[in-house]
Amino acid sequence: MERIVDLATWPRADQFRLFRRYARPHFATTARVDVTHLMTAMKLAGHSPFRACIRAVGAGLHAVPELRMRARGGTVMEHDRVELSITVPLPDGNFRYAYVPWLDDAAAFDALCRERIEAARAGGLNANAGGRDDLAYLSCLPWMDFTALDNALPGPEDCIPRVSWGRIVERDGRHAMAVAIQVHHALVDGRQVGQFFAALQAALDR
Repeated sequence: MERIVDLATWPRADQFRLFRRYARPHFATTARVDVTHLMTAMKLAGHSPFRACIRAVGAGLHAVPELRMRARGGTVMEHDRVELSITVPLPDGNFRYAYVPWLDDAAAFDALCRERIEAARAGGLNANAGGRDDLAYLSCLPWMDFTALDNALPGPEDCIPRVSWGRIVERDGRHAMAVAIQVHHALVDGRQVGQFFAALQAALDR
């Protein structure tokens, strides 16, 4: 489901009109989140840290309406739900894309996520050719504990959020990892990025 956002009543309409004219309207933010619960209680219970991170990122994205908004020219649409487009690593170092619809039920989402990941490994690249915007792009970089991250973007009109997370590190008995989110400034401000990180942390702590 999607709806048209009424620019006459939307509080960010002026910012939307300003930033959509920029040649480089995107900005990226990296912050560290605590994943101690994920790496202790959840991992001991048999949960996949990779899929648990996907689930937590999805919860964060769905908690913030602006992260589900997409610009189509001068029109803003808000999706009720977005699919999570995940980068799936292959043994030879290459990758494929999997698409996982968002489900509120954690167990059902985890099972579907596992199925889609396995299917992606057996298929082609399956990249979005630009025909869909009801997506969010997710990727894991377990090789590094990065401090900042930027993404390749096809152009200034692309407004699909990109979320990446890095290697999990342990310090003083706690586990943490870097998470980066890249968004379109015509739709999202720093306040909404902060709300995303708060919702992400809450999901990781559950």
